[in-house]
Amino acid sequence: MSIPGMRRAAVGLTALAVAALGAVATTPEQADARPKPVDVTLLALNDFHGNLEPPTGSSGTIAGQPAGGVEYLATHLAELRAAAKKKNTITVAAGDLIGASPLLSAAFHDEPTIEALSMAGLDYASVGNHEFDEGAAELLRIQNGGCHPVDGCADGTPYRGASFQYLSANAFKTATGKPLMAPYAIHKVQGVKVGFIGMTLEGTPQIVSQQGVAGLTFADEAETANRYARELRRKGVETIVVLLHEGGAQAATGGINDCVGMTGPIVDIANRMDPSIDVVVSGHTHQAYNCNINGKLVTSASSFGRLVTDIDLKIDRRSGDVLSASANNVVVTRDVAKDPKQTALIDKYKTVLGPVAGRQVGETTTAITKTQETLFGTTLGESPLGNLIADAQLAATDDEQNAVAAFMNPGGVRADLNAGPVTYEEAFTVQPFANNLVTLDLTGAQLYCVLEQQFVTGRTLYPSSTVGYVVDPAGTTGTVADPCAGTRVVRGSLTIGGTAVDTAATYRVTVNNFLAGGGDGFSALTAGTNQVTGQIDLDAFVAYLTAKSPVSAPTLDRIRTTAEVPAA
Repeated sequence: MSIPGMRRAAVGLTALAVAALGAVATTPEQADARPKPVDVTLLALNDFHGNLEPPTGSSGTIAGQPAGGVEYLATHLAELRAAAKKKNTITVAAGDLIGASPLLSAAFHDEPTIEALSMAGLDYASVGNHEFDEGAAELLRIQNGGCHPVDGCADGTPYRGASFQYLSANAFKTATGKPLMAPYAIHKVQGVKVGFIGMTLEGTPQIVSQQGVAGLTFADEAETANRYARELRRKGVETIVVLLHEGGAQAATGGINDCVGMTGPIVDIANRMDPSIDVVVSGHTHQAYNCNINGKLVTSASSFGRLVTDIDLKIDRRSGDVLSASANNVVVTRDVAKDPKQTALIDKYKTVLGPVAGRQVGETTTAITKTQETLFGTTLGESPLGNLIADAQLAATDDEQNAVAAFMNPGGVRADLNAGPVTYEEAFTVQPFANNLVTLDLTGAQLYCVLEQQFVTGRTLYPSSTVGYVVDPAGTTGTVADPCAGTRVVRGSLTIGGTAVDTAATYRVTVNNFLAGGGDGFSALTAGTNQVTGQIDLDAFVAYLTAKSPVSAPTLDRIRTTAEVPAA
């Protein structure tokens, strides 16, 4: 299948596949006698994050077009199936279908999203790190059904579970060493077996709360894929697809079907995978790409249901080998008819949710985005919305807990705020995790260490307005074992409230409980003492918007470089 105007990346016939075909036909009669290959279409998505309604702001466009919304996604999937041989189409996903979701899904523990994707025809999905946000038991409930153990059946009807199969090959129960869920599935198409292995990133424990991954151990992605690929081949499966919630990114010049200057963990993982693995459907980084890495087709459909990756496989009927594989990232445009079943599902949950979602909690003078500024060539700078959230967290704890500074992690800022009135639902979409604020004591030396750890983890902590410091691009970066050894933050430049930080003094600092537990690799924060747990971060954000409206985007001047502030 081809789509006019769209370029398709392809992995050609391998030497192994050529050998499997046997002698090349020399006459038309011989060619006609050879069984025709089986055409299989995979329709893939990733990082949906409960975006049932069309995402807003920068999250709602891709390739210059408005995109996303499950009503449109379901229609596009149906059209792509119709364009292919419907019975030969398998719909798959590479994790983070739920978690960090807008209020419409999150208020019901993401049951609406599972129902919507089940109706849309999803067959198999790997788990992502956000599938573990509420723990292993909750993930199993999401798969198998049953009312929530605390909130019950919030919409008044039984939750039946997913009609698709979650696959989790590299998350093991620590006590038994057995996979938490089925590691793989075998799907037959016209007698040909297609194997699907599902995994999340090995580093899931570093980016999920400790309660979420309690009792679990996560294994290396490539080693796990190779292990189960061998097992699949022993069962006669030669076409093997990995659904992996880990990814990479291409250069900014690359389009949605390009693979320009590809970097990130997926490159190393694909290079270490066994040659028997044919396709890797990836995710996690929210990027779009269409690559050939180490002879494998490696794809990603960005995020929020804005793209569907249309993957075409030709499989030899005799050997079961992939003869060719090609892919095309298709934009989920909003110029098609809405799927009426999806509309009915959305309307049902909006009715149950009631008026709370539309309650106005504040107002902005301009759009306030989560986009990070570029700091010496990398996106390690501040974010207008990230800074605003840090200010809100400080305001919630300055009088109450004597906090003098606050820091927000970038992964916790999930959406932009548009200009104008801000509803509770919009505020929730920005901060959907329900993390508690934690105020703790850190010495000045520990604060410097926390800031140095940013350059080890590759993540910037957004500072409150009371914080300022200078970064030296020529400084050295510490190590995972010793982040404090770094010299990226100019010593003596860190100020709180305009006063230089004394390395021997103690300061009350507010973060969320995820960071306080060492989340995102900020282990230096676990050294904090005298911890006091406060209100939910969303409540602090809403209170700040209400008290300070109309709110404007903060100036990005809290982190500066030596180019802006030359050394004395």
